[in-house]
Amino acid sequence: MTDTTTLARDIERAHADKFSAFAPLPAPAPESDAPVYRAALAACSTLGFIAQDAQVLAHAWQARWERTGSSAPDLWPSVAQDFGLQPRPHVAPFAACPQQLGLYAVLPDAAWVGRMARAGVPTVQLRFKSDDATAIAHEVRAAVDAVAGTPALLFINDYWREAITAGAYGAHLGQEDLDALSAAEVQELRASDLRLGVSTHGYAEMLRADAVQPSYIALGAVFPTTLKRMATAPQGVARLQGYAALLRDYPTVAIGGIGAEQFREILDTGVGSVAVVRALVAAQDPEAEAARLLRAMGGVAPGL
Repeated sequence: MTDTTTLARDIERAHADKFSAFAPLPAPAPESDAPVYRAALAACSTLGFIAQDAQVLAHAWQARWERTGSSAPDLWPSVAQDFGLQPRPHVAPFAACPQQLGLYAVLPDAAWVGRMARAGVPTVQLRFKSDDATAIAHEVRAAVDAVAGTPALLFINDYWREAITAGAYGAHLGQEDLDALSAAEVQELRASDLRLGVSTHGYAEMLRADAVQPSYIALGAVFPTTLKRMATAPQGVARLQGYAALLRDYPTVAIGGIGAEQFREILDTGVGSVAVVRALVAAQDPEAEAARLLRAMGGVAPGL
C-alpha cells in the first residue's frame, strides 16, 4: 500500500531544485482517492504547478503506476499514453509541418515579414493587430506576397480565414482562440490544408491543443516578456524540458523572452524551434541579428 505523505515528500525532494523558482501553491480538491494520484497532486502543487496542471500531472503519475506498478518519485512523467495524448499516427491530423521549424520570427507587419524572410529566417509569423477587417485582409495578403520567392514558411496569427483566402502556409492560434472555435470551424480549418500551430502555457493546455491534432505546439512563455500580458508565470527551462519530452513526437516551438544567449539551453531541452520577437524587431541591425540567431540555432532549417 502506498504511503501518500511519504510519496509526496519523495516527489518534492527529487524535483525541488529544478522547480525552486516557483512558490508552493495550495493543492486543488482531489478528483480521486487513489494514493499515488493524491501524493502527486500534493507534491506538484508544492512544486508550484497551478491547479489544472497539478491535476494533469497527478493523473499521469497514477496512470504510470497502474501501467508499470512503479510510482517512481524521481522520474518525471513524460509518456504520452499516461497523459491521454492522442495515439500516433493521428486519426485526423492537421497538415504536417517540418519537425524542426528552425528560427521562428514573430513579426508585426508584412514589411517585417518580407525583410526577415529575405534575411534567411526560415519560419515567420505575421502577428498584426487591428480591428479593421479590410486592413487585416490587406496585411495578410501582403505578407503572403512578401515571402514569395523565398523558402520561408509563413504562419498568420489569429486570422485563419484570411490566411486560407490568401494562401498562407499556416495559421497560429492562442489557447482562447482555439477554445472559441466550434467543431465545424475546426473541421473547416483542417479541411483547408492550412498548417495549424497552437500556443500553450502548461500541461492542461497541451492536452487541449493535442485534442485537435495540430501541426505544431508552441510552449511558453519561457522567460518574462513585456510584449503581452501573460495569464501564467514564465515557465522556465526546467518546465520546458518536461513539456518537450512529453511532446517529443510533435514539432515544438519555445517562445517568450528568448535571446541568442539562451538558445543553447533552450535547444538542450529537446524543443525543435525557437521563436523570437523583440530580439529581431528591437535590434539596431535586424539582418545582422537574424544571422547571429541563425548561427545560434546551429543552422537548423525546416525539413520534413
